[in-house]
Amino acid sequence: MRLALGCQFQFELPRPTPMIARLWTHQSRLADLETPDQLRTDPPVPLQAFHDEFGNFCSRLVAPAGCFGIEIAAVVRDSGQPDPPHPDYAGTPVEDLPETVLGYLLGSRYCDTDLMAPVAWARFGTRPGGQALVQEICDYVQAQIRFDYLQARVTRTASQAHAEGVGVCRDYAHLAITLCRCMNIPARYCTGYLSEIGTATPDAPGDFAAWIEVWLDGGWRLFDPRNNVPRIGRVLVARGRDAADVAMIHSFGLHQLISFQVRTEPMP
Repeated sequence: MRLALGCQFQFELPRPTPMIARLWTHQSRLADLETPDQLRTDPPVPLQAFHDEFGNFCSRLVAPAGCFGIEIAAVVRDSGQPDPPHPDYAGTPVEDLPETVLGYLLGSRYCDTDLMAPVAWARFGTRPGGQALVQEICDYVQAQIRFDYLQARVTRTASQAHAEGVGVCRDYAHLAITLCRCMNIPARYCTGYLSEIGTATPDAPGDFAAWIEVWLDGGWRLFDPRNNVPRIGRVLVARGRDAADVAMIHSFGLHQLISFQVRTEPMP
């Protein structure tokens, strides 16, 4: 299967503004690209490429004052198969975890483990670990949060999503990550494209998706607490501790977002 991917942003800026764009297809999918991602700005500006501390490919730029656009497009080859099922992955005791994953046990901007730890231990403290516990956490998160795109809020933390019982995919991801970390399971945030292939009731179009990866049985394993079923056409863009680390566009100044479009469409 071939997927046409892309997104477009239009901003209004009062003055020249530095930005970081984190829009490129993740390096783990580079071999699946038919051609390299094509990133364009309007008006054209110089781009400086770099990798952030999580290995995500980024571009630095200075957007001029006025109307400014950023867009990227790519064609990716995909298996067309749903996310693979999870075997009965075992958990790893904290003392045996690799040093490189220990940071994903700690609280972060949106994953307030200090506030959620009592909830996590009261609900999951007697459960066996490993894949079964992560799946139970995802089931709990999906039941706890009602999806409502109109109530999206960029400042909502995991504990607030839990208390309010409403959110979007990033809130599902943050709450699941937080509960996993409280139970000593390293977890990280993922964002990217997700097609609507095979879904009976598609979400409102025009946004990126969020899911999680947890460290089980010696590797990172994908879970999707928002959908909680295997999906087709998932393409990673960036990973981090939470959404603060993987902002698609980070602006170092005032700006107004005029329009925003995302597409993930099958091609012949």
